[in-house]
This record gives sequence, structure tokens and C-alpha cells, in this order.
Amino acid sequence: MPEERTRVIYYRDNLDILRAHVSTESVDLVYLDPPFKSQQQYNLLFRTAQGEPAQAQVRAFSDTWQWNQVARATYDRLLEDPRVPGTVSQMIAAFYQFLGPSEMLAYLVMMTPRLLELHHVLRHSGSLYLHCDPAASHYLKVVLDSIFGPVNFRNEIVWRRTGAHGKSRRYAPIHDTLLFYSKSGGYKWNFTKRPYMKGHIQEYFVEENGGYRSNYYGNMLTGSGVRHGESGRPWRGFDPTARRRHWAIPKAVLDDIDEDLSGLSPHQKLDRLLELGYIKIILEQAWPVYERRLKPGDGQAIPDIWAFQPYTKGTLFNSDEGIDADVRWLSPRDQERLGYPTQKPLGLLRRIIEASSDPGDLILDPFCGCGTALVAAEELGRSWIGIDITYLAVDVMVRRLRDHFPGLSIEIRGEPQDEEGARALANKDRFQFQVWALSRIGAQSLDPQLRGADRGIDGYLPFQEQRGQHQRAVVQVKSGHVGVREVRDLRGTLERERAPFAILITLEAPTEAMRREAAEGGLYRVPATGEEIPRVQIVTIRDLLRGNRPSVPSTQISPVMPAQRIRRRSGRQLPLEPPE
Repeated sequence: MPEERTRVIYYRDNLDILRAHVSTESVDLVYLDPPFKSQQQYNLLFRTAQGEPAQAQVRAFSDTWQWNQVARATYDRLLEDPRVPGTVSQMIAAFYQFLGPSEMLAYLVMMTPRLLELHHVLRHSGSLYLHCDPAASHYLKVVLDSIFGPVNFRNEIVWRRTGAHGKSRRYAPIHDTLLFYSKSGGYKWNFTKRPYMKGHIQEYFVEENGGYRSNYYGNMLTGSGVRHGESGRPWRGFDPTARRRHWAIPKAVLDDIDEDLSGLSPHQKLDRLLELGYIKIILEQAWPVYERRLKPGDGQAIPDIWAFQPYTKGTLFNSDEGIDADVRWLSPRDQERLGYPTQKPLGLLRRIIEASSDPGDLILDPFCGCGTALVAAEELGRSWIGIDITYLAVDVMVRRLRDHFPGLSIEIRGEPQDEEGARALANKDRFQFQVWALSRIGAQSLDPQLRGADRGIDGYLPFQEQRGQHQRAVVQVKSGHVGVREVRDLRGTLERERAPFAILITLEAPTEAMRREAAEGGLYRVPATGEEIPRVQIVTIRDLLRGNRPSVPSTQISPVMPAQRIRRRSGRQLPLEPPE
């Protein structure tokens, strides 16, 4: 079993969760990829009964950034709430003057209180990465400047999200933007690196005794300009001031050694480096030079452009990968792909998490969708919290995490725990109730765009009928009054669809007459196993909450595209308790 850590997924609006359930200054790293484009459908590909990706897509959530009464009320609160910093209220008022009551303004107004709360829950040493579309990145940067302060802006990272994009009358848009901010100047930073280019090694290093040492050419220990302190005075007979320079030891040299020389004076540092053999004084050379030897893990500091370059295999030193292959976009046939059009590659999140957190740290993704940030955090030995407003996303995340890490214990908060909670969910959002109920038996939801013409079907339960052949049962979910008529209609649907059996999930308890009508449906024998399954079954929400599932074939297939198992990279971490 994996070690005890925080592994929590919340099903609810992230603003409510951040305010009520995530402690002040408890989070080490935030990654968020909020939906942006208004009216865009964000879909999840399910598998067909044959195990292939379905063409019909189930909507995970619909972007609702619209200027309406809710957006207007949020805008007014940002201006009137004394707890909102003045810089933020002034910023949002200026946006109103510039943008007017538009979808973009609605997006910024709804994002601002969430970013305020994320700043609130970040530790002093924490960082935030906001993944966004270039169409909104410049507005979001102003919002973040007003909350975090311009001094805490660290990078605008350009990430190449696709290989090509055919667009006329403009350059092909192939990148996303990540805005990297820290809570303070004392943020965590792990100086992650990528391999050097082979050409760099050939130009600046010399192969020697099975290794590589830096070429003396250009290995200067001085910087331009005169200094009047010790860095400008002669050392070992070399006078930098005479050449209008001063002693300046490259950081790469100091990073190479196992000692901390930060407390030494410039001359003391030079003495110690000479003693350790990192500085050479060569007769007839005008200046002393430093010498670097390549060590495992040496490489180029990662820049702020993350762009995988196809066909560059073999160009990196001591690596078979291409340039930025670790953050390559997901191709249409990538085994990692689950079906979310906005799904990000694991490598992208690995790079962020490794750079800005340590093992055991707490990672938060408040718009976690299919859970890529959570998977990367689990793989790298971090604790994590994910939040999503749709139960479909929660269900997919849980399935994915358990596929990647079998036996993983996950705490899900916000889903119904009793009949009262189930009833409240049904009253609030019948579709989310339907998705939750279907998830309790491992069924897939029907595309919500087809709900108006579902013809008595809310979902399907796929299974293997016999070797090489797949089938699917039909499922219907009812949250209101049910009677014999509903069972009779379900039997008609069963015959019309030529399905092997059907399941009716009800919130209300069935009557005896309903059970008798279901029993008239007879039995279905599964060819692969010989199991006998009632052709019409009724199961209540109370049954499901108590762990009593309907009778289904042992050859049931997960409707969601399975994820590959992942080996954790971390060692044992100290246990962390979930925040209250």
C-alpha cells in the first residue's frame, strides 16, 4: 500500500471549497487550467461496447462564463467588500470601463475571487502556475499582478501545445501560456535542468580521460567594470582594475562544488577554488581560468519557452530524447490520452511540480478535470487536493488514479453520503445526479446533448458477452416518482434496443407491483460465463449507498478509457493530514 498522504478530491464549486475546507497557507503549489472559451463544450471520450473510443462524446462541463446576474453580483462584491485589496477592486473597475459587460469581463470577474482565495491558501514559500489561452493571458496577468504584486511575477512560459494548426490570414496558433507567480521572494525553486545540446559540448568542452572538461577559452573569472571593494583588488598577482574589470566567479562554478562558499569574501572564494582544483593558474596565461567537469545531471537551466521539436532525436548530449520531449503535446493516438480535448500531458505537470515543490509537499488543482496534476503529484511523492464542479470529472479522475496506481486510497468529499444528500443533488442538478448514480454501478452516461431524445436510456453498462464480442445493458435513472408504468416502459426499451438486460436506478423505493413487473422480464444467460442475470432489475439509491449493487456480469468492462500503470518515483514521505 502507498504511504499515508493527503489524497482528497472535492466535488463542488472550488470557490466554496477554498473558503471552507482548505487551510490558510497550507498549500505549496497551485496549478490551474480554468476553462475559457465561452459556449465551448469540454468533452470526455467514452469507450463503446467494443472497447473503442466512442464517437459520441459526453459533455464533462460547459463553460458558463457569461455576463449575467451572478457575474454582476460578483463584480459588485469585488468593489464593495472591504476585505478585497484596493489594487484588485481598482483593477476590476478599470476592466469594466475598458471591456464593458462582456463574456471576457465575466470570465475575469469570476476568476478574480478564486485567485484571491488561492493566494490566501498558498504558503509563504508557495507558487502558482495559471495555464491559459493567449487570448486571455494578458488580462489574467494584470489580475495576478494586482493580487500577488508585480514583484512576484516570475515567468510567462510559452508551451507548444500542438504540432500544427491550419489557420488562414494569421500565423498558426500553436502555444498556450503559463503564468508563474510566487507568494513571496522566498519561494521554492529546484533549478531543474535539461540535457545540453551536443553542439554545446563540442564547442565548450574537451573530452579527456573518459569525461569532459570545460575548454579554457572564455572561462573568465572576471566581469566588466571597476569595483572599489575586495573584488577590485589584486589576487595572486592578477590585478582586475588594471583592465577595468573585477573578480566575478560564475555561478556554475560555485554550483559544481559540494561546499557552501557564500560566507567567504571574493579573495577567500578564489583561494578555496584554487585549492580544490577548480581554478588553474597557467604560466604565460594572462588570467587564471576555471575548469568545469561534466557530472551526471549537468545540463542547461530550463528556459521559459517549452517547445518540443520533432525530429531532433540524437541532438542532445547523453540523451536519446528530442528537444523538450518531456513536455511534448499529446498526439491524437497517444496512449496517455483519455479523451479530454484540453487534457495536458503528464510531462508538463511533472516539470512544474519538480521545479516548484519537494516530496511531501501539498499540490492543489482547483479545476482538475481529468486529474493530470493529481497523477503527476502522486507519481512524484507529493500530497494533493483536486476540485471539480462536475461529478463526471470526479468519476473519471478516480478511475484514472486507480488505474495508474492500483490500490490507491482516495477520499472523495462532496458526493452524496446518504439519501438526503442524493435527493439534494437531484434537486440541484438532475444530470449530475444521474452521472453520480451511474458511476455507482460502473456505467457510462449517455451524451447529455441527447437527453431530450434519449428514448428511455440514461446510460450503458458494457461487458464482454463472449470472447471477442462485447455487449451493453441499458440503464435508466429516476429521481422522482416511479411506478409500474416506468418498469413497463423499460421493458419496452429493452426489447427495442435488443439489449441483454436493463437496470432501473430509483431514488424512491419501488412498489411490490413494480418488482412483479420486473420479474416478468425473465433471465439472461451470459454466454462467456453462464451467469444468469435478471433481464429487468430495480436498484435503489439506498441499496447503492449500502454497497448493494445490481446483478451484473463478472466480465463487466470499464466504460472509461483505461490508464496505464505508473511507477512512483518518490521514496517514503512523512504522513500529512487532510486540511479541515
